[in-house]
Amino acid sequence: MRYDIIIIGGGPGGYAAALRAAELGRKVAIVERAQLGGICLNWGCIPSKALLKSAQVYAYAREAAAYGVTLDGSVAPDLERMVERSRGVVASLGSGLTQLLKSRGIEVIAGRGSLRGAGVVCVSKGGETSEIEADHIIVATGSRARDLPFAPMDGEHIINYRQAMSLRKIPESMVVIGSGAIGSEFGYFYATLGTRVTILEYMPQVMPLADEEVSRHAERAFRRMKIEAVTSANVRQASVSGGRCTTTYERNGQSVNIESEVVLAAVGVKSNIEHIGLEETGVVVERDKVVVDSLCRTSAPGIYAIGDVIATPALAHVASAEGILCVEAICGLEPKPIDYTSVPSCIYTVPEVAQVGLTQREAEAQGIAVKVGVFRLATSGKATAAGEREGLVKLIFDAESKRLIGGHAIGANVSELLGEITLAKTSCATITDIANTIHCHPTLYESIAEAARAAI
Repeated sequence: MRYDIIIIGGGPGGYAAALRAAELGRKVAIVERAQLGGICLNWGCIPSKALLKSAQVYAYAREAAAYGVTLDGSVAPDLERMVERSRGVVASLGSGLTQLLKSRGIEVIAGRGSLRGAGVVCVSKGGETSEIEADHIIVATGSRARDLPFAPMDGEHIINYRQAMSLRKIPESMVVIGSGAIGSEFGYFYATLGTRVTILEYMPQVMPLADEEVSRHAERAFRRMKIEAVTSANVRQASVSGGRCTTTYERNGQSVNIESEVVLAAVGVKSNIEHIGLEETGVVVERDKVVVDSLCRTSAPGIYAIGDVIATPALAHVASAEGILCVEAICGLEPKPIDYTSVPSCIYTVPEVAQVGLTQREAEAQGIAVKVGVFRLATSGKATAAGEREGLVKLIFDAESKRLIGGHAIGANVSELLGEITLAKTSCATITDIANTIHCHPTLYESIAEAARAAI
């Protein structure tokens, strides 16, 4: 069978590329070895957010009296039902995606795809193989949890994010290695349910990619939840004995042991680039990543790569943007290359963390003179009415051009503010552009204008 475009991998990058190609009239096939939607839909972004919502509802129920609501009887978390709900969300969205692809005439081929020379993809399933052909092949095979040699995972005591989403009971204690999005979100989730959580972070601050001021707020929020966050912690070993885990780390020259019921390894991902024929086709790989140009073209003619297999931020929305860009380039539309300095990212703890562009420290390290505006949500009418006054919005401007170069926020639902901040950055908006834009009152997003006014 011959197609115009074959995509190996049906995650956010793969299916976004397929949908755009179908819109442009191309005959498209997706080769997927597991479930459509990839890790994001099935074991990452979506089910984790469903679990986090359950934890948030439980927290609201415990605090109902503060809002003038009386609840009769006890309130308790039911982990099994929370997991069941999250899997139901996944099933619903997965079914919808399947129908959407079908309605656009996109063929989904079940099996493991691998490159077999120019224009040929081999599909393996159940011991049988077949070949399909296309002028253009996009590699979108994604990533998986990185194995840590000092913390060998057994899926029961030392686990990764997939097992963390489907535990059968709430552990009494948990050590989380890493305080990025995965580590922080699961730390928050299980701490809310009553688990004694310790987060070990190698870098000097929690959420190491966040602005320093935002990170300090996040660490204080962790402390209020009784999460112990240990920074500058170099984990040496995690082992299991007698059904208990012992984690050893070094800090300030001292070795410390922590016992826990579970250890969650939440440090990085590994690209799925093995055994897919990259070597046979001459595709250049460096440091676990496929090398591509600004239009996602590899070193081999007719072969492209997007998402977690290339050296760009490992985020679902980045993969989707790359998939669309790649297909538009294939179809001759001359798309504008992606500005990776304007990629937004969020951590969905409570409070949430949202950011785009440079942090204040990064800007100053680059020798950029900055003007900074900060608005604290404690003075926001909407945040006060909601009983969620913790946090801030911080905007960073180039002092010479007055253009926005970074935006950072921590607080309830601040991920929903990031659209305006990102648009302002990509549109080269200035301090006065943002400050003079009328925002509805009372809203959380008017804090963006207030932060800009604070910078003037």
